[in-house]
Amino acid sequence: MVNRVLVWAAANPKLQQQVTENPIARRAAHRFVAGEQLQEALEAAAELNSHGIGSILDLLGEGVEDLSGVGHAVAEYEEATQAIAARGLNSTISIKLSQLGQTVDRGACVANLNRILDRAQALGVLVEVDMEDSSLVPDTLDLFREAATAHPQTRLAIQAMLRRTPLDLETLAPLKPRVRLVKGAYAEPIQVAHQGKAEIRAQFKYLTDWLFRHGSDPAFGTHDDELIAYARRSAAAAGRGPQEFEFQFLYGIRRDLQQRLVDQGHRVRVYIPFGSAWYPYLTRRMAERPANLAFFLRALAGR
Repeated sequence: MVNRVLVWAAANPKLQQQVTENPIARRAAHRFVAGEQLQEALEAAAELNSHGIGSILDLLGEGVEDLSGVGHAVAEYEEATQAIAARGLNSTISIKLSQLGQTVDRGACVANLNRILDRAQALGVLVEVDMEDSSLVPDTLDLFREAATAHPQTRLAIQAMLRRTPLDLETLAPLKPRVRLVKGAYAEPIQVAHQGKAEIRAQFKYLTDWLFRHGSDPAFGTHDDELIAYARRSAAAAGRGPQEFEFQFLYGIRRDLQQRLVDQGHRVRVYIPFGSAWYPYLTRRMAERPANLAFFLRALAGR
């Protein structure tokens, strides 16, 4: 019930305005969002790097509805890529195709995606493509296939909760895709997505094994101890060492575990969101993990 309420809250514009204008809420959000400016995200990335942890810079905001907004997002991504290279950071960038014009002008989206990928490749910065809600999955897969032909190091996020995901991965098998496997954080109907924790975990484990057999350099975005342990066992069974795959975490979550995995020889990368559109992101993170909600409420109460 709490999860459903939070998912509803993520899409409620009136509630969004009330929360984002609250200075206490804005300060509490900094546990999970580096800040509203790129500079703050770069500083967070440098701090993580000093502990042997990589990062992924994510410009918040999705579903851009006009080409002026698209242009702003493209410029932000290019600036982030340039800054990562200039500072020598161990960081990738994560892009949302809906920010590049996917639902406004597909041709513009393709051009913008290629522009970012070409620039990132020239600078030696890797790119990860986020997966958004289920309505955008088919087109996102098509755009990834096209992009991966010229830029095979591009990584795609895949959601374990979606019922279609095993078949989607089979269609990508000839590419030996680089995939970030996540549970998924969008409100989807039961016909489209598994709803129970046990079901989602089971599919996550199945897909973990698939990625070690058919993928390249898989990444597992989870804070779930059971799924982390499973990925380690699956890697060992596939003959993969701890540097041949990656664990990815969300900024501000399970910091102790991040460092412990690094100390044990694993590659770890943290997803660092930044930008003014932090409210929908934050509410989805709280829906995923009740402990995040408890932290946020304590922060609001000044404890």
